[in-house]
Amino acid sequence: MIELMVLYILVNHDFTMYAIHKRIQEFFLAYTNPSFGALKPALVRLEKQGFITSSKIMSDGGKLSVFYAITKDGLKELKRLLLNPISKNPLQFISDANIKLSCISFLDEEDRIEVFTDIKTNALLHKINAEKILNDEYTPLTTFQKIVLDNSICTYKNFVSMIEGLEKE
Repeated sequence: MIELMVLYILVNHDFTMYAIHKRIQEFFLAYTNPSFGALKPALVRLEKQGFITSSKIMSDGGKLSVFYAITKDGLKELKRLLLNPISKNPLQFISDANIKLSCISFLDEEDRIEVFTDIKTNALLHKINAEKILNDEYTPLTTFQKIVLDNSICTYKNFVSMIEGLEKE
């Protein structure tokens, strides 16, 4: 997901690694917080693949800064990443869905519907799985486990409601 976030940040403006990190925090901190240690290799990978370019610019103070820019192939890759099927792993699903939905404005209406459908379908699947566990009379659950499962069900219901609201936009 870090590649998706980087490409999305670079759509409208070129930035330094520090500025990209700051923008990622501004846009995505509620869902994820990648470190500089994760960001630098992502930038290297994206540049190696031709999705971004870098240029070194000397500031007025004599400091060398590296600015990153998205390429035409990077725009295509951003679209591909947004349209990739969402993770089937419930833990990863939540942050991935939030990140994708935060970047959805990049896509046209037809592609948005595809992402909405993917997220909604998986949210319903995860909700059903949690309900099965909660309602299985042969699975002994503690009160804590029941509360966690009930909260998960609510989370997935909220995703479905949110998608239904977004579909009307």
